[in-house]
Amino acid sequence: MKKLVAVKPRVAELLDYEDRAVASYEVKIKVQFASPKHGTEVVDFRGLSPFIDEEFNEEWKMFMPRPEGQKKGIVFGEFQLGNQVVGTICEVGTDVTEYQVGDVVSTYGPIMETVIVNGVNNYKLRKMPKGASWKNAVCYDPAQFAMGAVRDANVRAGDYVVVVGLGAIGQIAIQLAKKAGASIVIGVDPIEHRCEIAKKHGADYTFNPIGCDLGYEIKKLTNKMGVDSIIETSGSSSALQAALRGIAYGGTISYIAFAKPFPEGFNLGREAHFNNAKIVFSRASSEPNPDYPRWNRKRIEDTCWELLMNGYLNCEDLIDPVVAFEECAEAYMNFVDQNPELSIKMGIEYKK
Repeated sequence: MKKLVAVKPRVAELLDYEDRAVASYEVKIKVQFASPKHGTEVVDFRGLSPFIDEEFNEEWKMFMPRPEGQKKGIVFGEFQLGNQVVGTICEVGTDVTEYQVGDVVSTYGPIMETVIVNGVNNYKLRKMPKGASWKNAVCYDPAQFAMGAVRDANVRAGDYVVVVGLGAIGQIAIQLAKKAGASIVIGVDPIEHRCEIAKKHGADYTFNPIGCDLGYEIKKLTNKMGVDSIIETSGSSSALQAALRGIAYGGTISYIAFAKPFPEGFNLGREAHFNNAKIVFSRASSEPNPDYPRWNRKRIEDTCWELLMNGYLNCEDLIDPVVAFEECAEAYMNFVDQNPELSIKMGIEYKK
């Protein structure tokens, strides 16, 4: 049996593991499809995550050094890669009543041949409706953060909206913003293929920000007003600078990216100062939700799963490329880390 592991920074390998029997409360899934996470997981994979030597202290609400002697947050050689799996339940624990052998399910899980998860009161273990798309299922995680970002941006009917960064989160945010009634939706990404996909699924205009005065183009499209909200998924400082230039007076920037340190020269004066811009750091998994108690992460997850399974959201074009499990280590290094411009969200297919 093989599993995908980061053996050192920026190096992935398929390593052997020994399968085990399930505990009384668990189910085992024989994986058929999987997908990694292209955002924060890549920061971890490159060895750049603050979680390696620090932990986010929930009491102090800030990063603090890990206590002396505590295991690092990411241990290369043990760090399994992957985010979502789809497969068939092949073993069920004695206390499990909601699932049975043969059920096709989707859940969070690493890229490996079998995944064992809790099968008792686990709403994250989702049964796949007959005929539902596995490509939609593996977008369950990015859909949540896209929905959180759109909600935090307070997108309403008639609004002008920009989505910066057209990876999986940005692409789904485009769909959600347009379906929420935004009258103008603008996608921004330097990769032409991503822009084409965005136009197919709701973007009215797209721009390559390289060599373009993005803020000026946004103002021209909106009769000098600017946009009501900008959803920033790229983590690029230049993208945020351009977004601040194109925001309408009193507009909101919903910042969903896990940003890298900004270089010297980033400027929160100029348009940001004069246009009274609001920046909201959006994270769907943080509790309490801004709309608590009506909304929490479970409601976001439930809603996203429904929209993915009933076809309201369409992620078929987002899973590209699809590679064989046997090739996933090299593919991960190529498409996810070294050349992310070649992929939106990589899919993995296992042999029948």
